[in-house]
Amino acid sequence: MKFTGTLINYYFHCKTQCWLFANRINLEDNSEDVRIGRVLHEIREDKVSEVSFESIKVDKITKDYVIEVKKSDSDLEAARWQLLFYLYKLKQKGIVKRGKLELFEKNRQNKKVHFVELGESEENELVEVLQNIEELINLPKPPKPHFMSKCKKCAYYEYCFI
Repeated sequence: MKFTGTLINYYFHCKTQCWLFANRINLEDNSEDVRIGRVLHEIREDKVSEVSFESIKVDKITKDYVIEVKKSDSDLEAARWQLLFYLYKLKQKGIVKRGKLELFEKNRQNKKVHFVELGESEENELVEVLQNIEELINLPKPPKPHFMSKCKKCAYYEYCFI
């Protein structure tokens, strides 16, 4: 299984979404929020330059940071783990960096930039998360969705609840 940052993000955001995405049931092309996120990446002033390797697409890498850009702070924990995954994959290649989450909109937090570091405990937990994702996506069917307010804006909303 090739893990991606999106898969890691979805695991923390919603297990059902993670399973569906991993099993190639992709409904994001119909999502207005996903389109907005893509446009924001394209029009960003400093022209985010994606860096790709293996199955990873990092928004930007500088001398000191791996930078992940998000539309909003709606799920910082999922974005944080996505960035930790990127730091982990780079570390496996001998590149040690710190992480920076940059947010266009801040609704729940008072900061537009959050810093992330991959310490030993985060790395150990990430290895466990990767094993859990592997088990989840190999289930014969997706886990039953549990409705939360964030579900209303999800690209998979109709699949799960209609």
